[in-house]
Amino acid sequence: MRGRHVFFDSLIAHGADAIFGNPGTTENPVLDTLAAYPGVRYVVALHEGVAVCAAGHYAMASGKTAIANLHVAPGLGNAIGMMYGALKACVPVIVTAGQQDTRMRLRDPILRHDLVAMAAPVVKWAVEAQSADEIAPIMNRAFRIANEGPPGPVFVGLPNNVMSAETRIGATSAGPLYCRNPPQSAAIDRLATLLLGARNPVIFAGDAIAAEGANTSFTQLVETLGATVYTELLRSRQVIAARHPSLRGRIPISAGELHSLLSDHDVALLIGGPFVEEIWFDPVNPIPATTAVAQIDNVAGRLAYNYPVDIGVLGALPQVLQALETAVSARAPAAFRTAAAARNSAHAATKAAALAKLDAAIERAQSRIPMSPNVALATLADALPDDVIVVNEAITAASDLEHAFAPAGQTDFYMGRGGGIGQGIAGALGVALAHPRRLVVAVSGDGSAMYSIQALWTAAHHGLNIVFVILANREYRVLKHNLDTHRLRFGENPEQPYPHMDLTSPTLQFVDLARGMGVAAGSATTPEEIRTQAAAASRGGPYLLELVISGKETA
Repeated sequence: MRGRHVFFDSLIAHGADAIFGNPGTTENPVLDTLAAYPGVRYVVALHEGVAVCAAGHYAMASGKTAIANLHVAPGLGNAIGMMYGALKACVPVIVTAGQQDTRMRLRDPILRHDLVAMAAPVVKWAVEAQSADEIAPIMNRAFRIANEGPPGPVFVGLPNNVMSAETRIGATSAGPLYCRNPPQSAAIDRLATLLLGARNPVIFAGDAIAAEGANTSFTQLVETLGATVYTELLRSRQVIAARHPSLRGRIPISAGELHSLLSDHDVALLIGGPFVEEIWFDPVNPIPATTAVAQIDNVAGRLAYNYPVDIGVLGALPQVLQALETAVSARAPAAFRTAAAARNSAHAATKAAALAKLDAAIERAQSRIPMSPNVALATLADALPDDVIVVNEAITAASDLEHAFAPAGQTDFYMGRGGGIGQGIAGALGVALAHPRRLVVAVSGDGSAMYSIQALWTAAHHGLNIVFVILANREYRVLKHNLDTHRLRFGENPEQPYPHMDLTSPTLQFVDLARGMGVAAGSATTPEEIRTQAAAASRGGPYLLELVISGKETA
């Protein structure tokens, strides 16, 4: 058998069923073998970054290891930013790239470079096969490393001649590996004791809760404790229903704001995430001396990584959270139950008031032109079918998006991580492939969309059921907000104009761009036009809907 057969046999042995790629000459062995493996679907992208991002979101949405196939050094370079996003989102992706014939290595052939060195900073492991005999063990190890905690991308270089060479070493699989120990009873008892003594507990909820399917156990624990909940600043998944009474939003972006928030809470429980990711520096400890900190994670390296904790517990999150909830329920005295019920009632009242305030703001803004983001998104959510999946890259309109669509389950919401833009349009491809029977609504700003606009062609080519929603405010609005903050923090003149942050002269024509790539499209400037366009968008297949909304200065 040849190396290329071993590569595909390895994919089958590990349950991989899709390759996201942009073909090139050195990828001929992969493309030429596809016909012999009908169980592996090839998803064509017009840019390597789109391929990797779609693969990462496919891994998130399907629970499978995704494969991305890139074209030598330039192609790998094109994908580095999205590989960083996959690393930060902790999703298992095996990124491969063709390499020139190793017999020409010392002659520096065209397109050749040190692929392992290029990929290493943004993956968990990087390697290049030197012989066909190495392909099976490399792929076996690649799948294991990509999936062990924390999951993430790995890189495998596949030289052209190696893939075409003969070998007797066939594909293998490590088999099911059960690596998570059950939670230690002593740790659960100690953690329960800390929480039962809390006057006002708060929980910071990380993506790993949804990644491990622990949403139900987590929600039960939240309600038993009567705790306030915040999600990660940049989150990729839905860990608790958007309208759950206990949910207050995202963790603040600076140490000072975090310190202020935690000052109202005597116990903070951090679960399943890399806490705390900051944007702005503050010379203060974000953890007040009066706040005890506990941490639960499925990755040992995240425990007490940034800040000391009073107790840290490692284990599979569904089991740990269920065991903790059981222990708290069994040991809770009447006074604690009464206090928790009172906190839950207060949460419900606070949430109801917050939702009413948001609804009132939408009502007040109904007649504004250009439309405000909250009106546009609320109208769209009302006009589209129920049970849509949201892929979010709205950035400055993220809170409006979540209020409008109110995702509840762990398969209702996906978002890129790492801060690199362009992940929404591209990531929607992978989500749609993982959930072919549901409508995917990918919401992106106009600036973000232009980083991966080629994804529209892939959606049309594969007939994916996606509504691409472009919030066209003709600017990089988040950069303007960040510049305001920068000027305030560093004492700069706040009255200066915003340099190079407007997307005008010329204005981007998204309807034309979409139609040029085979995607039906329309634009809306009023709520009435949104309703008309939503009806067309709901008929199946890809559709782009441009919503012309207010910018920072026109709001």
